[in-house]
Amino acid sequence: MEVSLVLFLCIILFAAGSVIGFWIRTRLTTDRIRAAEHEARRITEQAQEKADTIQKEAKLHAKDQVYQLKVDFENQTKEIRFELKKLQRRLTQKEESLERKTEQLENRDRSISKKEQRMIERERWLHDEEKKYGALIEEQTKQLERLSGLTAEEAKDFLIKAMENEARYEAAKLVKRIENESRREAERRARKIMATAIQRYAGDFVTEKTVSVVNLPSDEMKGRIIGREGRNIRALEAATGIDLIIDDTPEAVILSGFNPVRREVARLSLERLINDGRIHPARIEETVAKVTKEIDGEIREAGEQAAFDLGVHGIHAELIQHIGKLKFRTSYGQNVLRHSVEVGFLCGIMAAELGMNVKQGKRAGLLHDIGKSIDHEVEGPHAVIGAKLAKKYGESPIIVDAISAHHEDVPPTSVLAVLLQAADTLSGARPGARREILETYVKRLEELEAVAKSFIGISKSYAIQAGRELRIIAESETVSDADVTLLSREIAKKIEESMSYPGQIKVTVIRETRAVEYAK
Repeated sequence: MEVSLVLFLCIILFAAGSVIGFWIRTRLTTDRIRAAEHEARRITEQAQEKADTIQKEAKLHAKDQVYQLKVDFENQTKEIRFELKKLQRRLTQKEESLERKTEQLENRDRSISKKEQRMIERERWLHDEEKKYGALIEEQTKQLERLSGLTAEEAKDFLIKAMENEARYEAAKLVKRIENESRREAERRARKIMATAIQRYAGDFVTEKTVSVVNLPSDEMKGRIIGREGRNIRALEAATGIDLIIDDTPEAVILSGFNPVRREVARLSLERLINDGRIHPARIEETVAKVTKEIDGEIREAGEQAAFDLGVHGIHAELIQHIGKLKFRTSYGQNVLRHSVEVGFLCGIMAAELGMNVKQGKRAGLLHDIGKSIDHEVEGPHAVIGAKLAKKYGESPIIVDAISAHHEDVPPTSVLAVLLQAADTLSGARPGARREILETYVKRLEELEAVAKSFIGISKSYAIQAGRELRIIAESETVSDADVTLLSREIAKKIEESMSYPGQIKVTVIRETRAVEYAK
């Protein structure tokens, strides 16, 4: 019973506590809500006040901007109005200027129209006057033709020919004067240079034959040279490469061959065999081999001596050998090695006179005919062959060019090449340096006279002074005094183009008028 009462009391207390707790929570919640509502009203009021303030500030700012825009607009409007006024003034001025120009153009057009009218009238007047003058000129021309006995075309041709002859005569006189002045100056300077070169060089020369002759002690030696069934002569020809000609010539054997070195080997070998007396194939081969070795040494020594005499150094050993071979080569009877040394000296002396490289001049002169050492083995002009040989063994381009151009097989490109041509001609053309075959000499003279006779107005021509001068007789009826100078120049030019000759040829044209009358 007591337990139930206690339990009932506990329930009542719990219920009362729950009610009181609920009432307290409700009261607290209500107070919070009220406080929140009060805070919300306060925040709302502050926000409304701030919004009003911002709105007022915005309105004021907007008013300021509107005012500033208005001020700016008014300023721009004022500037635009000012610019428009300036443009209006300019347009007004331009309009006035255009009006003035238009008025001037109209005045000018009126003036031009008047001038055109005057020009038309003047042209008409000139046309009428031209007709009058034309008629007068035609009448005068007819009167002149009637008086002179010549038509207008004939008179015109006569005047043209007279003027042409006068011009040719004046041109010929001018050409002759300039040519004489140039020739005198060139000859004076050339003679000075060449005389200096000749005075400073005095070289000897020898004349050699193109074949070698071996003298025999008796005609019996011919049989021994031929040998049994010709074995000795065959062995000698096979060993030397030279043909032996044994004919009716008493006590002599002729050696013939294109290679001068081999011909010299054959000559010395045959002389030693004759002196020794033992002539058989084995002895022939032994002697030829020994002589060949000696000749090779002599060739080398000759080349070295030539280079030493000229003071030319640094030449390739093979070129030295080719230079030495020139000792056994002749050209028109002139020894080629001596000729090369002489050209080297002359070219060096003339180079010194002209202020050029003396060493190059001597080197080019020594090597200029190097191609003749092998021209019997290689096809082509010896100048081109020599240039290729020099280039092969490291000679400089200017030396190679001078060698190739010294006979104008190729056009010269340097002063040294022209100087080498002069030195080569000087060495070959000096008196006694070369001899010429009679047939070749006569043929050259005939060609000279034929070249002169190929021109119109030439009656006779004579090659005199061993072909150094060509004297020509011109027909006085065909060739005038003015044509003589031009004719001699044309003949000399044709000789240069069509002929080969040493030195120079003087061309003299003679014209004379003879009047003959007989007294009866």
